Amino acid sequence: MLKSLALIAALAAGPAFATGLDIEIAGEANGTIHIDLADDVAPNHVAHIVKLANEGAYDNVVFHRVIDGFMAQTGDVEFGKQGVDAFSMQAAGRGGSQYDDLAAEFSEESFESGVVGMARSQSPDSANSQFFIMFAPAPHLNGQYTVVGKVTSGMDVVFNIKRGNGPNGAVIGAPDVMTKVTVTE
Repeated sequence: MLKSLALIAALAAGPAFATGLDIEIAGEANGTIHIDLADDVAPNHVAHIVKLANEGAYDNVVFHRVIDGFMAQTGDVEFGKQGVDAFSMQAAGRGGSQYDDLAAEFSEESFESGVVGMARSQSPDSANSQFFIMFAPAPHLNGQYTVVGKVTSGMDVVFNIKRGNGPNGAVIGAPDVMTKVTVTE
């Protein structure tokens, strides 16, 4: 009887939530990284990322802004996706998805090496599809940006992502690219 009740409760709970992303990267960096998603910290942002990944929106999207000692930014599914007419390295970083921007889900999580956060404009409620992976701690971001996960394997790949030039980290020439982004459970 207890086993039957447990089974019924498990089935009623609905489908399993995504727990992570596997991201295949090509360019100067080659390999796969795994990100554990923080759906307990930022459920709306994580659901949005999972939706975009399941749609294939992140496949072939470049790392357009990479600042040595700080972070690598990607996820512009509008202008940063190689192989589509709208692709432009000059415009990459200015776009997002066709979906509405997200309200901030700030937390007590710290921006340390490997932490993944959502990029946004000056408005805290403007995150959409772009995200960044930290190379090093950045306490000035704590409580100011939404944490969505952490790299749990492949930081060696992250550390090899092609760096950009100048203070804004714009990547010149052939950028590294997320060739395939797969949701894991």
